[in-house]
Amino acid sequence: MTVTLTEAAADKIQGLLDRENNAELNLRVFVSGGGCSGFQYGFTFDDQINDNDTIVENHGVKLLVDRSSLDLLNGAEIDYQSSIQGESFVIRNPNAASTCGCGKSFTPSESGSGCANAGY
Repeated sequence: MTVTLTEAAADKIQGLLDRENNAELNLRVFVSGGGCSGFQYGFTFDDQINDNDTIVENHGVKLLVDRSSLDLLNGAEIDYQSSIQGESFVIRNPNAASTCGCGKSFTPSESGSGCANAGY
């Protein structure tokens, strides 16, 4: 298992990458300590691939995920949604037992099961 992108997320990411005008860039998805629930999601463009990175390609978009983040993101799906309330990336993470009210941080489940959504 790895991290997957929906077609909507891949289209949005590709559009953002195209605006950067740098063919070397990939999207790095990571988890860091912080937020009100203990861990928070992060996204950044990166032109470096590290030795401990897993490269995941979905719908023509490459994601870079470091080993420790992959443990917390394994099986997650990244989507992009538009609604009357705005647009955001949404992470459906089976490893999250709960998320905070803002949806940008989460508490991992002990067993790695469960379901939670996070909008970013």
